[in-house]
Amino acid sequence: MDDGDESEQVRELQARLRQLDHFDRAPTGFYGTMTAGSVKAFQKKRALPVTGTVDTATWERLLTVSKEPTADELKPSTTNELDTPDARCMTGRVLCISKESRTLAWMIDGRVVSSMDVRFGSENTPTREGTFSVGWKAREWTSTIYHTPMPYAMFFSGGQAVHYSSDFAARGYGGASHGCVNVRDQAKLAALFDQVKVGDKVVVHW
Repeated sequence: MDDGDESEQVRELQARLRQLDHFDRAPTGFYGTMTAGSVKAFQKKRALPVTGTVDTATWERLLTVSKEPTADELKPSTTNELDTPDARCMTGRVLCISKESRTLAWMIDGRVVSSMDVRFGSENTPTREGTFSVGWKAREWTSTIYHTPMPYAMFFSGGQAVHYSSDFAARGYGGASHGCVNVRDQAKLAALFDQVKVGDKVVVHW
C-alpha cells in the first residue's frame, strides 16, 4: 500500500493505526499524506525502515499489535474529522472542502459553523480544485447531463456543485460523483443550503 491507493485494505490499515493512536480520524480508504505520516510514525516506533509505505514486514507487525477492526471502526457513523483548514478558508464566508479528509466545513471568519462528510469525482471526472464562489443555488435540480437528482445544489464551477446524493448515503465511498461534491447527510445539507448565499467563497483543496 502506498500514496494514492484507495481500497478496503487501506481502510483496515487506517482503522488498525487508529487503535494505536497513530491515525486520528475516521478511516476513509484513501492513502494520502496523512496516512503515510501515520505509517511512518508506526514504523519509527517499531524500529522498522521509515518509508511511509506498507510493505510485508510493516503489515505483519501491525497485525500482531492490533486487533481486527469492527464494522463500526471501519465505517464509523460519526462524521470524518476535519483537518487543519486551508489558509484561504480563514476569512469571510467559506465552504472549505478537503479532498484528503473528505470533509466540508462551513466557516465564517475562521470559525467552523458546521461540517459534513463528502465524496468527489472519479479519475475520469475529477472535482476541480481551487478557489471559487457560489454562482447559483437550486433546492431541487436534476443534472441535464446525467439526469440524476441533485437536491440542495450549490454550483461553484460550471456544472460542478455541492449537493445531496442518495447514492453516497446508500453506498458510501464505494461510488463516486461525476465531479460534484456529494453530501450524504441530507438534514445537515438542508440547513447549510439555507445559510449559504450566492457569492460565498468555495475552496476545494487537498
